[in-house]
Amino acid sequence: MKKKFIHVIDTAVILSLAGYILLDTFVIPRSYAVVTTTASAANTTSTTSYANSSSSSSSSTPVVTDSSYQDDNISINITTDTYDDTVVYVADVQISDVSYLQTAFANNTYGKNVTATTSTIANSVGAILAVNGDFYGARTSGYVIRNGVLYRDTVSSSTQQDLVINADGSFSIITEGSTSAASLLDSGAQQVLSFGPALIENGEVVVSTNTEVGQAMSSNPRTVLCEISPLHYLLVVADGRTSASAGLSLYQMATYLQTLGVTTAYNLDGGGSSTMVFNGTVINNPTTTGNKISERSVSDIVYIG
Repeated sequence: MKKKFIHVIDTAVILSLAGYILLDTFVIPRSYAVVTTTASAANTTSTTSYANSSSSSSSSTPVVTDSSYQDDNISINITTDTYDDTVVYVADVQISDVSYLQTAFANNTYGKNVTATTSTIANSVGAILAVNGDFYGARTSGYVIRNGVLYRDTVSSSTQQDLVINADGSFSIITEGSTSAASLLDSGAQQVLSFGPALIENGEVVVSTNTEVGQAMSSNPRTVLCEISPLHYLLVVADGRTSASAGLSLYQMATYLQTLGVTTAYNLDGGGSSTMVFNGTVINNPTTTGNKISERSVSDIVYIG
């Protein structure tokens, strides 16, 4: 009887430990650094000084419509397209300086399992346009450089492809096994996003019909950050998993973007995370299962402001 009792206790301890590990991995928020921001990218500071901070966005009154924004430094035009039974939202962005392309953390906090919806984060920083980021907080590895600050230098894998946004506004694709996060920062990297893979490099599609992210379905909502030329970008979100929009494979997305003249395209977190916000309004139809149109809470965003 004593041995049986001890066995029951051991089993309970193991189950409790397993439950805690799951909660710690996916649920319990942990704050590692707090970033202090104003409601505008024009005045952005953190516990470590950013390499770049935007000056006032414009000296003139912006011209704004339901699908466009224009001032002295920022031009945004959003169009909606249909490709392979999928609704795709394309924001064509031109900026005068890379400091207008920013990133932000949920709750202004770098940490683990710290999340908020894309629209909530966008509103907190006064973003004009925003899409979800790489959901760094769901992982414990992969480079994280945001607004010129190095937050994480742990290698995810030697072949992990990251997107580097350089000081001149150009995009580069690197592998974490080929360079350190510190060296990227020393070279002037403003943002490093770690999700992937790269879809287009030098204007050429670099994924195959078999390329996918983890166990994701082939047809998914997608979020992609693209460069046409330095300071000229496309922020692209595709709806999916609904009767109105099937979703795209990585290869389908890459071939579509190639027709738009994209030179570099990088896949960000997709599925239920894929969200585009313009002037405080969610303009796509984010969904995880297709049963309900609603935003998923995420770790971070990429935004213009």
